[in-house]
Formats: sequence, structure tokens, C-alpha cells
Amino acid sequence: QVQLVESGGGSVQTGGSLRLSCAASTYTVGIDYMAWFRQTPGKERMEVAGIWIGSGSTYRDFSVKDRFTVSQDKAKKTMYLQMNSLKPEDTAMYYCAAGARRLSTGAYAYWGQGTQVTVSS
Repeated sequence: QVQLVESGGGSVQTGGSLRLSCAASTYTVGIDYMAWFRQTPGKERMEVAGIWIGSGSTYRDFSVKDRFTVSQDKAKKTMYLQMNSLKPEDTAMYYCAAGARRLSTGAYAYWGQGTQVTVSS
């Protein structure tokens, strides 16, 4: 079992920055991908970024590609999402997820509880 704990959310003004963290309790055999999702009320959860733990390769959705950076600290079993130039449309609950590989369905086995990001204009 893997437990994921997000932190770092908060309220900022347009143009501001936040860094989210997702700490995993363990990297069990088979966990090689961690992802950041966001969700607003009434909408489906959307993957915005992710990282392959073994290789360090990353994925970013085109909507955040120039503003968000995903990274990791393997020793701390922690993934980060650096969010710059934040916009009101980035307002959402942000979740991290983990699994053996990146899944187009988003049906990851492990999820965190979420951290709220609010961007005001």
C-alpha cells in the first residue's frame, strides 16, 4: 500500500507562484509513475503533469507546459509541481497519483487527499 500526501496549496494572485509537494510513503515494486491531476467542481479530473520515477522523464499537458515544472527528490520519495505565472483558471483541487505506468484512463491505484489552489484576479 502506498500513501500519498500533498501539501503546498494556497491562495495567490494572478501571476504568482506555488510549489506543491507529494510525499509517498514508499516506492513499492511496480510504482514507476507519479502524476499531478486537478479538478474543479462539475468537471472531470485532468492530468496536468507527471514524472517517471526511474528515468526522471516528465510529462506536462500543453495547457501548463510553459508555466508548470514537475520534478522529484527520490531520496525523499517526493514529487513536486512548481507552478509559475498562475492564472485564475488554474484554480482547482490538485491531487497526486501513483502507479506502475502512465495511464490514459487516469485509473491509478493510489491517490492523495488533494490540496486546494486558488488564484484570484
